[in-house]
Amino acid sequence: MSEMYDCVVIGAGHNGLVTAAYLAKKGKRVCVLERRDILGGCTVTEELWPGYKISTASYVISLFLPEIIRELRLAQYGLKILPRDPSSFTPLLEGRYLLLGNDERKNQDEIGKFSSRDAEAYPRYEALLEQVAQVLDPLLNRAAPNPLPLPKSWRKQGMSSRLRDAGQLWDMYQTLGELGEQLPDALELLTGAARPILERWFESEVLRATLATDAVIGAFASISSPGTAYVLLHHVMGEAGGARGVWGYLEGGMGALATALAGACEDLGVTILREAEVSKILVENGRTSGVLLADHRVIEAPVVASSVDAHWTFERFIDVEHLPESFRRQVNKIDYSSASAKVNFALSEPPKFTCCPSDGVGLHHRGTMHISPTLDYIERAFDDAKYGVPSAEPVLEMTMPSSVDQTLAPDGKHVMSMFVQFAPYQLANASWDDIKDDFGKRCIDLLARYAPNVPDAIEHYQVLTPLDLERTFRLTGGNIMQGAMHFHQLFFMRPVAGWADHRSPVRGVYLCGAASHPGGGVMGACGRNAAHAILKDFR
Repeated sequence: MSEMYDCVVIGAGHNGLVTAAYLAKKGKRVCVLERRDILGGCTVTEELWPGYKISTASYVISLFLPEIIRELRLAQYGLKILPRDPSSFTPLLEGRYLLLGNDERKNQDEIGKFSSRDAEAYPRYEALLEQVAQVLDPLLNRAAPNPLPLPKSWRKQGMSSRLRDAGQLWDMYQTLGELGEQLPDALELLTGAARPILERWFESEVLRATLATDAVIGAFASISSPGTAYVLLHHVMGEAGGARGVWGYLEGGMGALATALAGACEDLGVTILREAEVSKILVENGRTSGVLLADHRVIEAPVVASSVDAHWTFERFIDVEHLPESFRRQVNKIDYSSASAKVNFALSEPPKFTCCPSDGVGLHHRGTMHISPTLDYIERAFDDAKYGVPSAEPVLEMTMPSSVDQTLAPDGKHVMSMFVQFAPYQLANASWDDIKDDFGKRCIDLLARYAPNVPDAIEHYQVLTPLDLERTFRLTGGNIMQGAMHFHQLFFMRPVAGWADHRSPVRGVYLCGAASHPGGGVMGACGRNAAHAILKDFR
């Protein structure tokens, strides 16, 4: 059985759906193939237990491009972003806490409880990150240029392509010039380690540690590792929460994004097939002719856009003889190291933190609740993981979206997500299937030191180890970014050097997911950029 389209998109994650929508807007006949029975990839809402709607994987939104929301009219398809204020809460066992939000004056008052010097410095620190993020935005919202003198055996580039790259590099040079005297600080944020930067800016451990958690989310790296400062910066780039760096919840859970995108796609004529697992990308004479499904159906198309990672796209879906050895060698070296786990909860009541007593939902429940009191605490958590051992005292980031969204749980009940660092994919002397329950209990016991009511408040919980993330969401190595966000795997080197423009050595095969520039996060830029590249090639 064969069906013909202009483009087949592999994977109905948010990037795949974005690509499909933009292609369909230009009149292309598009088919999206989703392996699971639920759309969204990692942006899903699932009713794991009756009455409880869980954002199983991703859990907050900010990076998603406002122009995509506007251009695809996603608000008309039900997308509603609920702002969070305060945005973060860090409890301490000594009885104090740090509460940060969107009000600069209140933030300074909170920080001033620990250091008047830090209270004065914090607005300047935020201003620097905002300035650098604003300059980087144009570089993220289009395909990356190639500044490298590529060997001809790697890739042939025509004069128009070289001129386009040269123009983009000149634009980048001028854009960086806008930073003026802030350029050295910006370069350190792009390439350096988070810890020394935070230690220079601030003296209070609780503030340093609260900010440092953003530098390691999804990364198998110490806060002292070069490149973690970029991950820190990456988390303040978005504006979907209402302002730069403000994160929000989606009403109805993260699956609301997939629902809105699917609605836009269907109105544009996109065909979306669920439980349609791809087994092979078909290639003839150096170009694709479509895909073969696991049930032996053939979907024909001159363009295949893959939103799964480079390992699956080029090492599992395409036969080895169709790719140059130099390209395959680069793809094989992509770093997927991961140390992230997720625990999802159904609660009878909110956590009652000893340092901040409250009846019911308090302000501090609205934002991200951090268990990471000091920089050394974060370092020790990583030290365990680097030897293949789950952290004895992991870093916990918790969100309770039911604090602002009453659609997620029964009256008086709550849902909570716990993102855990560091839980290494590769274990030295154990199997995740054997120890996952013990590790989940370890995380619960740790939270109970700060909020003693939690164990008794848990009605249900689900532990997703890095191995579970790989199995369920096809994230190689459990890496939530579809490849580590280290400097050598970013910008014109993502996924590999010479192929950062979403194209591949097989004509008609494109990457449109987080494996491509600009990388991970619920951003949509990868999908939008890929659609523009496809439309440029297939007018």
